[in-house]
Amino acid sequence: MALSFACNHIDFKDLLTCSFDLNKTEYMLFRFLLDQEESLSVQQIGELTSRDRTTVQKAMKQLLAQDLVHKHQVNLEQGGYAFVYAIKDKAVVKQKMLSIVKQWYEQVVEEITKW
Repeated sequence: MALSFACNHIDFKDLLTCSFDLNKTEYMLFRFLLDQEESLSVQQIGELTSRDRTTVQKAMKQLLAQDLVHKHQVNLEQGGYAFVYAIKDKAVVKQKMLSIVKQWYEQVVEEITKW
């Protein structure tokens, strides 16, 4: 089993993107949503971040898959509905990261012990 290990300074961005397998756009949109006080639609996110709607949709799909955001439906006054997105509770994200780091640590200890 090959384990990834870097003998360099690891900043929080690296830790977050590595933990959840996020690309630059997904990370940027995650950070953007952290600063928002309300849920936003894909269109709103795109307009506020100068990103194409399809780019935002793809990133939201990945953030949902990693369970970092939640999505819910809102009914529109003129009829129909839209989905809006918001960051999950920061404490939940922290716990997920801690769990991932703990698993990695346990794998490292196992490999060193085998050696």
